[in-house]
Amino acid sequence: EVQLQASGGGLVQPGGSLRLSCAVSGFSLDDLAIGWFRQAPGKEREGVSCINSITNDDGTAHYTDSVKGRFTISRDSAKNTLYLQMSSLQPGDTAVYRCAVRRDSWCTLNSNDFDYWGQGTLVTVSS
Repeated sequence: EVQLQASGGGLVQPGGSLRLSCAVSGFSLDDLAIGWFRQAPGKEREGVSCINSITNDDGTAHYTDSVKGRFTISRDSAKNTLYLQMSSLQPGDTAVYRCAVRRDSWCTLNSNDFDYWGQGTLVTVSS
């Protein structure tokens, strides 16, 4: 059974940093594409970042334009855990963040392409 458990959200001041974690079970993190999505109140779900499989693809990371240079996606294969390091956080980054897995080796930022979802973790950026 595929399970994803996200954690690490919280309240942070503008300009601050947070690291989200997504612990994965039921498959190897290296074998499939995996990503982070977010949904702010009253807005549609948005793809934030994703990373290709390193077993079956090139492991390339992708980011939506609004987070490029501020967020970094990474994986710890030994822990089977995905991370999202978020820096220079802005109020516009406030949202519920969820990790998701796609049953393919290359990723997209389209949530419709993803098959398994973790529960959300809330990130609030406010002074």
